Amino acid sequence: MSNNFAAPGSPWGSFSGPNLGYVMEQYDLYRENPEQVDPELAELFRNFGPPAAPAPAGSTGEAAASGSPADLFKAIAAVQLADAIRDYGHLAADIFPLKDYERDSSRIEPSAYGLDDADLHVLPASLFFKDVPAGVTNGLEAIRHLRKVYTGKAAYEFAQVIDPEERDWLQSYIESGSVKVELSKDEKKALLERLTKVEGFEKFIHRTFVGAKRFSIEGLDTLVVLLDELVRKTGVRSMKELLIGMAHRGRLNVLTHVLNKPYEIMFAQFAGLSEEPFMPKDGSLELTRGWFGDVKYHMGATYNSPEGLKVKLAYNPSHLEVVNPVITGQTRAAQDETDSPGQPVQHADRAHAVLIHGDAAFTGEGINPETFNYSRTNGFNTGGSIHVIANNMIGFTTEHYDSRSTLYSSDPAKGYEVPVIHVNADAPEMVIAVARLAFEYRERFGKDILIDLLGYRRFGHNEMDEPLVTNPMMYHHIHQHPTVRELYGKQLAEEGILTEDDVKKLDEETFKTMQAAYDRVKETSGKDTPDNSTPEVIMAGYPGIDTGVSEERLRRMNAELLEWPGDFHVFKKLSRILKRREEPFNGKGKIDWAHAETLAFGSILQDGHPVRLTGQDAQRGTFAQRHLVLHDEQDGTEYVPLHHISDSKASFAVYNSPLSEASIVAYEFGYSLENQNALVLWEAQYGDFANMAQMMFDQFISSSASKWGQNAGMVMLLPHGYEGQGPEHSSARIERYLQLSAENNWTVANLSSAANYFHILRRQAEHLGEETSRPLVITTPKSLLRHPLVGADLEDLTDGKFQTVIEQPGLGKKPKKVERIAFASGKMAIDLAEQVKEGEEPDWLHIVRVEQLYPFPSDRIREIVARFPNVKEFMWVQEEPKNMGSWSFAEPYIREIADGKDVVYNGRIMRSSPSEGDGKSHKIEQDRIIQTAMSK
Repeated sequence: MSNNFAAPGSPWGSFSGPNLGYVMEQYDLYRENPEQVDPELAELFRNFGPPAAPAPAGSTGEAAASGSPADLFKAIAAVQLADAIRDYGHLAADIFPLKDYERDSSRIEPSAYGLDDADLHVLPASLFFKDVPAGVTNGLEAIRHLRKVYTGKAAYEFAQVIDPEERDWLQSYIESGSVKVELSKDEKKALLERLTKVEGFEKFIHRTFVGAKRFSIEGLDTLVVLLDELVRKTGVRSMKELLIGMAHRGRLNVLTHVLNKPYEIMFAQFAGLSEEPFMPKDGSLELTRGWFGDVKYHMGATYNSPEGLKVKLAYNPSHLEVVNPVITGQTRAAQDETDSPGQPVQHADRAHAVLIHGDAAFTGEGINPETFNYSRTNGFNTGGSIHVIANNMIGFTTEHYDSRSTLYSSDPAKGYEVPVIHVNADAPEMVIAVARLAFEYRERFGKDILIDLLGYRRFGHNEMDEPLVTNPMMYHHIHQHPTVRELYGKQLAEEGILTEDDVKKLDEETFKTMQAAYDRVKETSGKDTPDNSTPEVIMAGYPGIDTGVSEERLRRMNAELLEWPGDFHVFKKLSRILKRREEPFNGKGKIDWAHAETLAFGSILQDGHPVRLTGQDAQRGTFAQRHLVLHDEQDGTEYVPLHHISDSKASFAVYNSPLSEASIVAYEFGYSLENQNALVLWEAQYGDFANMAQMMFDQFISSSASKWGQNAGMVMLLPHGYEGQGPEHSSARIERYLQLSAENNWTVANLSSAANYFHILRRQAEHLGEETSRPLVITTPKSLLRHPLVGADLEDLTDGKFQTVIEQPGLGKKPKKVERIAFASGKMAIDLAEQVKEGEEPDWLHIVRVEQLYPFPSDRIREIVARFPNVKEFMWVQEEPKNMGSWSFAEPYIREIADGKDVVYNGRIMRSSPSEGDGKSHKIEQDRIIQTAMSK
């Protein structure tokens, strides 16, 4: 007797007798412990609920099963087959243009599951789908449909996605046939025209500028088609910005065809002629260039569409993948509303990022896992990025089997639950379809998604390489393979949309268009002789500005910072510590480092600048000094006092970042580029941890203004100081930042005063958004955070400004007796200051604290030195080894100031490691340095 009480679409109606009894027993077991039931049968229970009881005697219905247990197991096997197609169909898909990878269908053949067509034909289509696609009426048609959608020109991997709603949405989108485009004849003609221009641009440069590097897009021409569709979808959604990060391959073509950079500008750059005459007069294109410049395939641009969408392609160096976190930082800044007090309000529908990767670099560069890792965290998510691997199946000359240990270059993304779409780059209509899928997924779920655009590289790594030398088999295939323009042109001819002559004529007309553009360049443009001198406004540096804050304003703010709601329970010990911040306003104690920082942040917010601080443990501070976020000890609720000060005009955000340096520094740099009104700070847990981000300091932060004309006022806080904690917790490697210092590219400071910290932060904020704005590197204290000699009095904050140099109080009172001037900075200056006992001050010695190391304050030091006519010796005192720290940088400045008098070094000898490995050795050496400085 058949079970005709099953729910509509349910498979249970196919079973009766012992077969049905077995299913019902398994369902009872499933209710108690789902893991003990066969996974495929458990999936049927999840999808269709319990099997219904047998129909009453005498009822009618179709008998669909023989009553043998084999029927049930064939149904389960069919479900397993369907799931295998979903999971492994990509292995049999037609996704490789060169067809040089064997397609593997062994896992998705019915015979592998003991099934044949007859077995599948008798099963209902509803067994395989929640929503049966149109035209699918039985199990055999269902399996054929699944094979068609999962093994075509696009293939999918999404089993790694944990959220069932996401998986179901993806599965439904794919299996319903939504991954397709229905183009009209005119749209197909336009698509062929686009492909012809993309290819024609590369061919024209190849013929006209023989041997010139361009890092051709050829073999991945449909990358432009993909970006075109994303730009279109972004505009339809009325977003404000689409931000693109990519390496150099294909960049010139993307600049030309996606950013609408005129052909004339590109050809002028190749010819070494002036591009200025060809800049669009309507403001649709924005280009910046630093005074020292960069090669054309590192440059970016901004396109302002008539509809109001900004499309930005980031400037970046050859360091593959490092631009990706910069772009996501810019995207978050474009999304954040920061002009009101409190937490910034994020609008993920304002902007989104497209990150274009190389196949070898995507797996090889660790910055990519870092970027995926922060993509769903509070402080760094952007509502999902669309990733595209521009996959030319090779890295320079390295084949995939030497380049990675994974099947696909996209595989690392799966560890972060990112859906992956593989698509054949020779199938332009399918490329458009998967672009739409990726965009819709990002919009719906606010998560990253990845498109693996599988193509090839028609030439070598650059156009002067001969790839047959190192990769002969691949390039024999490539040389015989028609371009995507040729393939699509042939398709349209076969469809009767165009003739072969039409296709050929389109190619010829494209060449004529580009030749005409080049002719205009030669006729109009003069030789481009860029001025590489540093602009005067940059070399002038920061003017001295008053950064004091009135006592009334500070008092009110301080009181507000120490108030919290009556039902908020601050940890009692912390409450007592924070309440001590009332004392300096009552004439007791000092304003310590963290207290001065909080007051600086508050005053900056009142001045209308948003503040964003991130770093490992930034909310509390590595050394439990900051406590910008308070936690209710009873329920964990958070309270941020800086959100509640009066007269604040901007947002404040402080986030504990993931344990990552390179990607987070890059992210914050990007944020500061996009929102130039915001004071953006990144703090290292210890200063030397910043060396994990060295490429960001080298390639972006120190040189972006000089190369690309991009100014950013980002601040880096690097805890530094020798306390005997060993090599890895002492030096912030300040020498590396000083080595990169030139052309007023940033400020490097090693401060010994909480008041000076207050003023330098306010000075930094005052210059945000101006042409003179530049990054700030501060080596911050550790043991000195609460030191009384570092602390400030209230009047130190109300009066004055940042001091590049501070003279040691108590010394230098008898100028004619001073024979030695000792220069020091940071903790070393405080170590020396501790030796100056009131009433015992040596009159032969003066100590000068050099607070700002770059730009080096030579003029201010000369003013000081001029007061001491009998000085015999200038001594540079530092805690770092001689080959580290600031000595090598400062020495030529000091020698010039000394004007022939003795200049000596006092510190550790040259070492390969920053400091001693034990506290006892450290103390001995530190005492020696101090005694040498203090001994006549």
